[in-house]
Amino acid sequence: MPIAIVDDNPVNIIVIEKILKTAGYNDFWKAASARELLEQLEEHAGKGRIPVDLILMDMMMPEMDGIEACRRIQKDERYRDIPVIIVTAVGDSNKLAEAMEAGAIDYVMKPVNKVELVARIRVALRLKFEKDWHKENEAKIRSELELARQVQTGVLSLPMKRKGLEIDAAYCPSFELAGDMYAWYRIDEHRCGVILLDIMGHGISSALVCMFISSVLQDTITRFVSPEFVVAELNRYMNQLNRKNTSVNYYFTAIYLLIDTEKKTIDYVNAGHPPGFLYEEGKSPVYLDQGTCAIGFFDQMEIIKHTFVYEKPIKIALYTDGLLEELPLPADFPEERPEYEVLAERLQSCIHAEPEPIRMVERLLPEDIRQSQKDDICMVVVTAY
Repeated sequence: MPIAIVDDNPVNIIVIEKILKTAGYNDFWKAASARELLEQLEEHAGKGRIPVDLILMDMMMPEMDGIEACRRIQKDERYRDIPVIIVTAVGDSNKLAEAMEAGAIDYVMKPVNKVELVARIRVALRLKFEKDWHKENEAKIRSELELARQVQTGVLSLPMKRKGLEIDAAYCPSFELAGDMYAWYRIDEHRCGVILLDIMGHGISSALVCMFISSVLQDTITRFVSPEFVVAELNRYMNQLNRKNTSVNYYFTAIYLLIDTEKKTIDYVNAGHPPGFLYEEGKSPVYLDQGTCAIGFFDQMEIIKHTFVYEKPIKIALYTDGLLEELPLPADFPEERPEYEVLAERLQSCIHAEPEPIRMVERLLPEDIRQSQKDDICMVVVTAY
């Protein structure tokens, strides 16, 4: 643990150096001024490393005093975590308070008491060690979260384009790891299953539940096919997961569509999810809001399938609540009116014109909102004709 001794008086440096050696600290370097200290820090930082774990600094020095040096250290992101102990003969409490406000963590009065100085050094180094550990741990967690986010994104379905059916999605993840997911699977030549879901909460637990559900989705959809059976099977999986961990009850909302391009039907179940919108040229949007409660709440669910028959081309917009939460509303928007009605109206003006869901999201949400969103924003657009 290198220690820097900064003092314009060589005698003071010799005294502190002897105390350090006696206490077992042999890794240190010296600077005759605050400016020299900053120059040495800059030189070592340019090589990719911070040279000291602690600075013992005199307060009264020519050119730049210890207080100003503390301010400059605190302003630099690279150095601000280095603890500074002021070693001074100045007994002015106002000056000492100013030094602490500038960034020093402690002070020792001259003439230096050996026992006191060593005790304060040990406390400062212990705090530095703990702070470094937390920073490294946070960096590791961030790295693991980013890896989990990449894995989570990697299981999302790619755009699909086949006879009579096109499916695409926009996914704008937040900084936090969340549980939004979408997928679609071809069942046979004419049928396709499409699901959008939102796991409760944020963080690693939500992402793990999301990965668990993704691992069973394809088999569930291609084997059970019909919406009421697919939702019931997913609920069975969630109940199995909840029985293994009784302290937390995991659940997710979802909307699942079974699209048949030959019969021109849309069968769906909405499991506690924000309503989807079905658009047909010249008509008001149809809300896909019927079905059942969120998946994982109860062992048994009453699930009702709904069917829509289309003759002309249609577009369906599915989304997660992150889009609703960030949607700018008019100043006079009445509290009793559902927010999704505003979204349905705004989507109606662009869903037939915009070729990509991400462009729709960009039209709905200004860039500054997308940069600071608190939840994942996800939208799936299905075109059937």
